[in-house]
Amino acid sequence: MQYLWYAFLALAAYTLVAPLTKIATQEIPADTVAFVTNGILAIAALALVVATDRPILSALTHEHAPYMYAAGACLAVGIIAYYRALSTGPVSVVVPIFGLFLVASSVVGIVFLDETLTARKALGIVLAVVAVFLTSFEG
Repeated sequence: MQYLWYAFLALAAYTLVAPLTKIATQEIPADTVAFVTNGILAIAALALVVATDRPILSALTHEHAPYMYAAGACLAVGIIAYYRALSTGPVSVVVPIFGLFLVASSVVGIVFLDETLTARKALGIVLAVVAVFLTSFEG
């Protein structure tokens, strides 16, 4: 159950990313903010890899490495677009739309990774879409 503590820690930390990014991008270009914030991430991740003696070189040529590279490319595109959206749009609209990655990722997991679709999961996906609609769009 250690993953739950990490999930709640991630929630607490990530909650502040959008508001802090919004403030930073008022005076600093979004791409610069993305570079610096993700540079901090890269340094922290490297420190963890080194401190825990995790393999780096063997991971670069592992049979699953292409998935790692593709995930990195997707992360780069997603974060840069997210930061640009935050620099010009309201946090209360950008974050819920961005948060639909939870729905999209769930669907990808169900369709392509053979994860089980239960009635409860389906309801959660539908409710997440409704929640985004209700919080993001005025009218």
